[in-house]
This record gives sequence, C-alpha cells and structure tokens, in this order.
Amino acid sequence: MRKTRIHTTKKLEKLVKKLITTDNKTDCGILGKWNATVFYVDRKKCWLITNGLTKYNVILTDIKSSELSKIEQIFKDALFGQLNYDGIIIDFENLNSIIGGLDFLPTNNDRSTTGFQNQRLEQLDWWKYDFGSLENMPIKDLTNRMNTSPIHIGNGRKMSDYTDSIKEMKKLLTE
Repeated sequence: MRKTRIHTTKKLEKLVKKLITTDNKTDCGILGKWNATVFYVDRKKCWLITNGLTKYNVILTDIKSSELSKIEQIFKDALFGQLNYDGIIIDFENLNSIIGGLDFLPTNNDRSTTGFQNQRLEQLDWWKYDFGSLENMPIKDLTNRMNTSPIHIGNGRKMSDYTDSIKEMKKLLTE
C-alpha cells in the first residue's frame, strides 16, 4: 500500500509521539514528502502541512489529542476541500488512492521548507488581526492566499522559475 510521508517538527513531534514511526523505507508517491508544524490560534492547536515539492499548504484547525486517531481522514478531507477551493478539481477517490496511508516521521531538518512555513505563519499572524477569533477566520481563503504567494522553484534566477503553489500542485496532479 502506498503511504504519504509527513515529517513533523520537534514541537509537533512532542504532541503526537504515538503517531511517529521511524520506518523511512515507505514510497512517497507522486506528491512526495510533506512537512508539518504546529501553531496556535486562540490557544487552539492548528497544523500547517506543506508539500515539499510544490510548497502547497493545508491548514488543519483545532486539532485535539482525542482526534489523532482520525488524523488521516481529517488531513484528506482538508486537502480535498483546499484543492477544490483553489480550483484544482480532483475526485476524492483518486486523491485517496494517491495519498494512501499517512506515515508521520520525525523531523528531516529540511530548512528550506521550515523557513517557508515560518514565512507563511508570519503572514497568517498579520491576517489573524483582521478576523479576531479562530471561528471568524476563513481558513480556506487564508490558505488560498498563502498558496497564491509567489514562490521560487528551480536553480536559476529567471522569471520563469517563479510560480505559485497552486500551479505547481495542478501540474503534479494532472501529469
């Protein structure tokens, strides 16, 4: 069975110790690896999960420790909803087969993705003040704003190396 690898930050790893496996031999699939970190809004735990290849973001809000047994379904539903919101139309069953199961792994010290996530959380901090509480925040819209921010993919410094996460994810899923 195909598994999707999600590397956690040290902070998140402490919160989800029972989910962490150390088996690095799983196949990543076409989406590659993901990185997850935790942040707080109104003292509620939220997760920012970022795809390593496309820098596509998904936010899971108000994750309680009692919901960790259902985290796989929560992630798939959030990803499916965000993809649809961003205009990437995909059948849920197709997405489910692409993702397969989830393997939560310890940190891989991917500084590039960690820095990228920190920038996105900084943006989110600015936007938080516009809405106040977590219940008033349009999470899909805020994540869409993150996903439409210009990113650099490639080695050169040409303008054609700049894109956004939505275009990259669309390319990855339609190939």
